Amino acid sequence: MTKKSKIEVGEVNTYIVTWLRDYATKAKVNGFVVGISGGVDSAVTSTLCAQTGLKTLCVEMPIHQNAKQVNRGREHIEQLKKRFSNVQNCEVDLTSVFETFKESVRSSEDENKLNLTLGNTRARLRMTTLYYLAGIHGLLVTGTGNKVEDFGVGFYTKYGDGGVDLSPIADLMKSDVFALAHYLKVPNSILIAAPTDGLFGDDRTDEEQLGASYDELEWAMNEIEKIKQIKDLTNRNKEVLEIFKRLNLANQHKMQPIPVCIIPIKLK
Repeated sequence: MTKKSKIEVGEVNTYIVTWLRDYATKAKVNGFVVGISGGVDSAVTSTLCAQTGLKTLCVEMPIHQNAKQVNRGREHIEQLKKRFSNVQNCEVDLTSVFETFKESVRSSEDENKLNLTLGNTRARLRMTTLYYLAGIHGLLVTGTGNKVEDFGVGFYTKYGDGGVDLSPIADLMKSDVFALAHYLKVPNSILIAAPTDGLFGDDRTDEEQLGASYDELEWAMNEIEKIKQIKDLTNRNKEVLEIFKRLNLANQHKMQPIPVCIIPIKLK
């Protein structure tokens, strides 16, 4: 079930860079701010932004972060700064902010809910930091989510890493992102690393959390509409489809517009 990207990487790269530059020019901003995680999505996104020639601020925001993720992120930033003079970087250590927040709110006896909520809190603290930096430097907060995460299984934090001004790679599958990463010469340490959201300070991977690999989820997302015509599904195929459908349904609140209660005209 391994997926191979079919995109024309050079043309897609040029298209996205032009789109980013045009959007920023029309918005009358100075450039982009990107949260760097040490993963392939943020590496590709920041490289695309850098190619615009506009200011690109790469921000590390560790919160009890795994050292491997930190090292990968720093390696990428240093490489990017050598390649592009418009790239700048900064680090905002949010660990003490996170700990202060935990002490200020009530805890929960449900460990699973507590851990998940605190993981999402990390993402929301980072979003707040990116918007602060965007505000003082006149930049756009640039999303790093891909298509299968954002519109397939909703694997992101609402108003966390999902809180952005624009999303340059959100129409690309994970396999497409990896194809672009190879084309853009993203550090090999990132290319071979197992994808992780980095919200829990440990080595847990996205696949462990989701129950399926991105290759499998891409397959499910592409085949879901024509699944009635597919015969001889393996047990694993069936299991992946159920995982995809369950996550997609549960996370529709992230993918759909905020519900608005429309008051009938006769009541106004």
